[in-house]
Amino acid sequence: MTGDVIGRSVAELGLPAALTGALLSAEPRVDEVHLTAARVLVVNTSPVSGGERRGTVVTLRDVTELQSLMGELDSERGFTTALRSQAHEAANRLHTVVSLIELGRAEEAVDFATAELELAQALTDHVVSAVSEPVLAALLLGKAAQANERGVELVVSEESALDDGLLPPSLPARDLVTILGNLIDNAVDAAQGSMRARVTVTVFTDASGLVLRVADTGAGVDPAYAEAVFQRGWSTKPATASGGRGLGLALVRQAVARHEGKLTVAEADGGGAEFEVRLPLPTVGPAGAAGGSEPTRRHGGASEPALPALPGGDDV
Repeated sequence: MTGDVIGRSVAELGLPAALTGALLSAEPRVDEVHLTAARVLVVNTSPVSGGERRGTVVTLRDVTELQSLMGELDSERGFTTALRSQAHEAANRLHTVVSLIELGRAEEAVDFATAELELAQALTDHVVSAVSEPVLAALLLGKAAQANERGVELVVSEESALDDGLLPPSLPARDLVTILGNLIDNAVDAAQGSMRARVTVTVFTDASGLVLRVADTGAGVDPAYAEAVFQRGWSTKPATASGGRGLGLALVRQAVARHEGKLTVAEADGGGAEFEVRLPLPTVGPAGAAGGSEPTRRHGGASEPALPALPGGDDV
């Protein structure tokens, strides 16, 4: 805000309705998170009274950068946990191989070890070949494990294709983590407990730019709430749930708006919800000159290998 707001009513400042309501409320607010078009604010209010209400002391803390860094940290922590879990699973498989050898069943031990190695390599290769952008690939591997621990299969669709170095500096990795990470977390929450629980992630570029699509097998989103789901505080989690309840999709919308993108929700094929993000990208010609470019999109078959069972991180 600039100095011209001094002396003006809060209601005249054009702030989001929820933030305006918090600032004008007679009730105290403690560490309440609010989102503007480009900022994440923590609001504290304390009414001042001396027999009668004299006003309200308000403090606003800008935690935009902190929120972004926390998202990146969560992603890194999830990947570290994933590697630790992989080591644990590898130890279990090694014990199985050793036991088979001790029982004199060396041929079965070799077959078991070979099959496990081929499966793990195939799944990892599928992710890296489809999405070679390192930050997104690491995020997908970590989130896959988190989903697996909750009984949800996370797959990368065959039409996914995103090469490393394709994304411009104007689209920082932290924003991609915020957008895709929160969409996946939301989808896993929705799919958990459903029949054949699955979350399908699709990432590619076309003439419109970068497309991120996340579909789940949950109950779906009532069309009447298609806009409300992106509001701060809207959540399917119980009120006692911890960790940014009702904030994830609001952060997604904020990040998408910051890059002048488009965010929609619709019914997924076979039921559930499908969230789609489209972010415009600068077009680059053959020799690096501005101009049109062919869409980078791969169409595949019906099968979609599941990602490896690696544990993921916390909600962004």
